[in-house]
Amino acid sequence: MSRTKGEQFAGVTVALVTPFRNDEVDYEALKRLVDWHVEQGTDCLAPVGTTGESPTLSHEEHEQIIAAVVEQARGRIKVMPGTGSNSTREAIRLTKFAKKVGADGALMVGPYYNKPTQEGYYRHFAAVAEACELPIVLYNIPGRTASNILPETIARLAEIPSIVAVKEATGSMDQASHIASLCNITILSGDDSMTLPLLSIGGRGVVSVVGNLVPRDLKALVSAYDAGKPDEALQWHRKLFTLSRDLLSVATNPIPLKTAMKLLGRDTGELRLPLCGLDAAGEARIAATLKAYGLMK
Repeated sequence: MSRTKGEQFAGVTVALVTPFRNDEVDYEALKRLVDWHVEQGTDCLAPVGTTGESPTLSHEEHEQIIAAVVEQARGRIKVMPGTGSNSTREAIRLTKFAKKVGADGALMVGPYYNKPTQEGYYRHFAAVAEACELPIVLYNIPGRTASNILPETIARLAEIPSIVAVKEATGSMDQASHIASLCNITILSGDDSMTLPLLSIGGRGVVSVVGNLVPRDLKALVSAYDAGKPDEALQWHRKLFTLSRDLLSVATNPIPLKTAMKLLGRDTGELRLPLCGLDAAGEARIAATLKAYGLMK
């Protein structure tokens, strides 16, 4: 398999939840999650992203979580925290902090709400790259940012040495194929259900939500494909597809994920407003999904 720019982030990255207890960050629980992912063989952790409820974290909490995860990782697992913002100055500040405390890279979402032009996107990411000597993984998710970073802009950004990969969450195979045809940047799936299709067109891994539950299974899918065993990878895809579809269709991420983790005894299930927990019927649907997968009896 030909190598791509940003190979250090190939494999399975898990978009890590932020554990809360009584509306405060539970740092001991966070450290336990890091250790668990080391044991499971997860390649990289991405704390303080959407799954980590970054919109409701204070600036201080955002930094403290990055520092805590890096410290607990102790080089045993890569750490790529979310440092994106719709303010370029804020993105630079957070990315500099991640570099200072020893993160391996930064996951940087496209500026949300203010909907920059394609030139604005380019200047935003280029400014962060110029100010911060840390590998940057772009994160394109128009469903949350309300604007798409076009393939031509991603290819232009890929010419910047420290911009090494893109988390592709448009749900468009044509967009991912277009990116792959224009440049050699590493493409990571931003949707669990799209992991195998993206691998088939040159993708190199996934930034996963359901990896909070079954990182070994995701690793098995990616490893099987990389080893030239497409039939085995397809079997894992079909198994994982049902889990990700049924789990993430119940409510906005990370509501169903945290509910699942609570049912499995791995988290309190607490969320911060405006996110709130599921009703009894919703929890029952999550429990049924976990039982069908074999995670609960």
